[in-house]
This record gives sequence, structure tokens and C-alpha cells, in this order.
Amino acid sequence: MTWVVVVCAALITVGAACAVVRAEKGPSMLDRTIALDIAVTAVIAGFALYAAAQRRTDVVPVLVVLSLVGFVGSVTIARFAAVEPEGEGRVRTREEVAAEDAAARAAELAGDAAADDEPVDAPTRDATHDATDDPTDDPTDDPTDEEA
Repeated sequence: MTWVVVVCAALITVGAACAVVRAEKGPSMLDRTIALDIAVTAVIAGFALYAAAQRRTDVVPVLVVLSLVGFVGSVTIARFAAVEPEGEGRVRTREEVAAEDAAARAAELAGDAAADDEPVDAPTRDATHDATDDPTDDPTDDPTDEEA
């Protein structure tokens, strides 16, 4: 039983060390988030290994709390990372997102203003045109209505 605990502890330590290296390298915020989540999982696994080896049930509430902390932390970072653009390795602030949206809207309005100055080739309908003015839509020329 002792060698099983030692092997499991060694594997947990190797996994935690790899996660710390990944958190250090990055390159994006999401890579670091996943690596730190794995490190928290390794700590939880270490506590679980200790509880199993020593036959202690009083460690179970600590495991539950650590699991909840890891989950809430991952969800919180994922929520803020949702505004991360493709190829950019960091999470933008709300002010940066608002500034980029304002710049995009200004560019769109400038493009609409330039489009209004160009002549339109398509025929336009005047405001007095109604669907009943269409000569092809004459209800008296209904081909399904045959007179006997």
C-alpha cells in the first residue's frame, strides 16, 4: 500500500510541475487559466491521497471547498476571457472593448455617409406607390377563376 501512495504522489507532483511550467509559458490567458486549474486539481488530489492513506474523513470538507474555489475561479476567468479577440493573448478591459466598439461604429457611420453620396443605380419607388397600383396584380384577370 505504501508504494502505491508514493507512486501516486510522484505522479501528482509531476502533473503539478508541468502545469506550473505551462502557466509560466502561456502564451494566452486561457492557457494560464487551464494550467492553474490543473494545479488546483493537483492540490485537491494531494489532499485526497493524504485522506485515503491516513484514513481520515475529516479532510472531505476541505476537498469540497477547494473544488468549489477552483470551479468558481475558472468560471470567473472564462467569463472575462470571452471578450478576448482571436490571436490576442490577453483579456481586454471593458473600457478597451467599449473604445473598440465605438471606433467600429464611427467607421461604419463614415462608410454609410460615403455610400449616401454615391448615385444609386436601382430604381426607387416613390411614397405614393401602393401594391394595388401594380398592373400585373389585377384581381379581375385571375386565371383560376373561369367563367362558365
